[in-house]
Amino acid sequence: MIYPAIGMVEFLSVAKGIEAMDAMIKVASIDVIEAHPCCAGKFYAVVTGDVDAVKTSVEEGLRIGKHFVVDSFVIPNVHEQVYPALKCAVDVKKLQSLGVIETFSAASCIKAADAAAKAADVTLIEIRLAMGLGGKAYITMTGDVSAVEASVRAGVDEIANDGTLVTSVVIPAPHPDVDKLMI
Repeated sequence: MIYPAIGMVEFLSVAKGIEAMDAMIKVASIDVIEAHPCCAGKFYAVVTGDVDAVKTSVEEGLRIGKHFVVDSFVIPNVHEQVYPALKCAVDVKKLQSLGVIETFSAASCIKAADAAAKAADVTLIEIRLAMGLGGKAYITMTGDVSAVEASVRAGVDEIANDGTLVTSVVIPAPHPDVDKLMI
């Protein structure tokens, strides 16, 4: 079931992340979308539910995680494309232009993806979180060039002040071989 709010806590410690995740589930009526260890020995928990439940759950994760917390967020009205992109379950037949935002944290990647999806008419292709990426994350999206440029700009602006942006690119006309690799 998809709810209007999504939240996440990202931890520097697998053990502390598991302890906090357990507490996050116990304190509020939420559903866990993803929760597992990832590269660089981190752990993250992504939850969904009604806004108050997600806020309560994330606050509990922050309380338990303390100085082991890398990043966190609560998005009250998450864009509907975020959920399937997190599962890499988006069926894109052909790339138009391609936008990519790369971040240092998994949480900042989801925040950027939500802002990008809300900014213009693009399709989020995938949100890859920290697995095999040294703890980094990235979003890919497609649409017409101006929409992808606007969406990438909005995603970058969303995280610009938190120091988690690695880089972003817009490829106006990807080579057909890139098309095969990305979708």
